[in-house]
Amino acid sequence: MAAQTAKRVLVVAGLGNGSGTGASTARLFAKNGYNVALIARGGDSVNKLENEINSLGGEKAASFPVASYSHEDITAAWTSIHARFPKPEYAVRVALFNAAHGVWKPFLDITPEDVQTSVQVNIAAAFSFSRAAILAFKENDIEESNGKRGSLIFTGATASVRGNVTTSAFAAGKHGLRALSQSLAKEFGKANIHVSHSIIDGGILVDRTRERNPEWEHKEDVRLRPESIASSYLYLVNQDRSSWTWELDLRPAHEKW
Repeated sequence: MAAQTAKRVLVVAGLGNGSGTGASTARLFAKNGYNVALIARGGDSVNKLENEINSLGGEKAASFPVASYSHEDITAAWTSIHARFPKPEYAVRVALFNAAHGVWKPFLDITPEDVQTSVQVNIAAAFSFSRAAILAFKENDIEESNGKRGSLIFTGATASVRGNVTTSAFAAGKHGLRALSQSLAKEFGKANIHVSHSIIDGGILVDRTRERNPEWEHKEDVRLRPESIASSYLYLVNQDRSSWTWELDLRPAHEKW
């Protein structure tokens, strides 16, 4: 009897209030047959998203709230994920690091706490998340359809490649995240692990920006849809081994750049 194919699992860290990129990616991948493990600070939004996805059938989603993006909390979440989605029935095939901490202040107003939090969430947490993801991928067989053991995606920003007058702390964190992603792509590509980084160059239509810019709802040329970003992430995951993207930059049609 042929061995049963393991069920694919997507792990997402960073969900906000459930209206942005992380949640849209979880919804899309669930529709495409993935089980989804949801990591986020605070239980309300992550549990709400779990219930929403599971209401569509299949009990595909499980939430793993964390108190912080510390190494200890991220590691504990991954331990719980492996218990909920154990091998050989399941295999973690995709991991998305979508967590971020933004600081927009003039340089002389930035506090040591601002710097520390930016470094912790944007860089140190990404190291912890990446370590757990890569260890999980290394246990996987190579998928015939795309030649991968797994895909690790990082959500970046304009500040990943360009600083500005109020983004010194944020840009430092995002530059560090980008450097990490490039280093991992070069180190683990030879192990058939696909690492990619996405520069989100523009405003995203989420609940907060809808309130601030109500006209965005009907002006698709000036903002990004989180569902479209999620579609780009699914495209990255489905790329075959002969043609992998490391960095993808996404912006609306009328974005100045």
